Amino acid sequence: MITLKPFAALRPQTALAAAVASRPYDVLNSQEAAEEAQGNPHSFLHVTKAEIDLPSGTDLHSQAVYDKAKENLDAMVRKDLLFQESKPCYYLYELVMNGRSQTGLVALSSVNDYHNDRIKKHEFTRPQKEKDRIDHMRTVRAQTGNVFLAYREVNDMDRLVEEWKKSHSPIYDFTANDGVEHRVWVVDRRETVDQITAIFLEKVPATYIADGHHRAASAAKVAAALPDSEDAKFFLTTLFPADQLAILDYNRVVKDLNGHSEGDLLKALEEDFLITQENEPVRPNQLHAFGMYLNKKWYRLQAQPGTWTEDPIGILDVSILSDRVLDKLLGVRDQRTDTRIDFVGGIRGLGELMKRVDSGDMAIAFSLYPVSIHQLFDIADSGSVMPPKSTWFEPKLRDGLLTHRI
Repeated sequence: MITLKPFAALRPQTALAAAVASRPYDVLNSQEAAEEAQGNPHSFLHVTKAEIDLPSGTDLHSQAVYDKAKENLDAMVRKDLLFQESKPCYYLYELVMNGRSQTGLVALSSVNDYHNDRIKKHEFTRPQKEKDRIDHMRTVRAQTGNVFLAYREVNDMDRLVEEWKKSHSPIYDFTANDGVEHRVWVVDRRETVDQITAIFLEKVPATYIADGHHRAASAAKVAAALPDSEDAKFFLTTLFPADQLAILDYNRVVKDLNGHSEGDLLKALEEDFLITQENEPVRPNQLHAFGMYLNKKWYRLQAQPGTWTEDPIGILDVSILSDRVLDKLLGVRDQRTDTRIDFVGGIRGLGELMKRVDSGDMAIAFSLYPVSIHQLFDIADSGSVMPPKSTWFEPKLRDGLLTHRI
């Protein structure tokens, strides 16, 4: 069963919450982060993307970036922009996007549960991305990014959350510039805190990493490197019941055609797909269908029977694309390490795929049908892993609202 722990969060003064809160470090590049933080010295991007405060051209993974992040976080505490809660608490975090609401529990999860596979994974991680978060965490001595966990819903927990929200006022309540509403409640009554801990210990056999595999893996390695730190034995998580979650598509772009001409590639694809050229961008609306953008043209690819298997991994569209196109034709055999491939979250829209190809940055793009939360659970329960970057969850939690210091 799942071990959770309340914590005394480092968090912004109420009046500054909207200014401090920032999008996660891994959904913005440095230029986008600089533009978003421009004119806002309170933005938590000064901590999570500290290269924006260093000279252009600074190595993003240099110690100078991590030292600047620590300097900026310490300054925010010194200036009383951020303060530490007086006692350990749980927190409720509600997000509302396009009229759909989801409420998660912000808590510390156990590194032991991570190692013992009670916190289940469905992706491998990229070593370079792990090292970045390890270096950031060890220098700043804080977990500044949340690991987004899902669990099979529990009626007792659902009732507790709704009752607390109805009977208490949120400490933060604002709408971000992307239209997503954010509300946070402090759960500070000892009896309720103990009740939450007991529910997860007794009724939740496992949680599942929805978003944040690199943050979780990095936290586990930092804990091993700091064996005397009790704080490091737990890591910052927000846990959502599965029935409140939505997964968006996670699309792919590839830098070249691996020596194929456009015509040769289309002919080779006909072995596994029924291909039709379309006049509009293709967003697949069913399993085993794909969009492909090549040379300013959109194609719909319908996978033929025999290109997938019925096991939890083989039936996934990301597996079909990986096996039948990326590996077989484009020579992308390890998506974790091959620099010829990149991943584009569905929230950016199909226009981002076209932009990446039309600019010459990439040669070809693929749009996919989203994985379901139940497919994710089945894969994690089977001990299998999906190809990298298979799921994109929206809305995203904001960094800076609740931080765990170690």
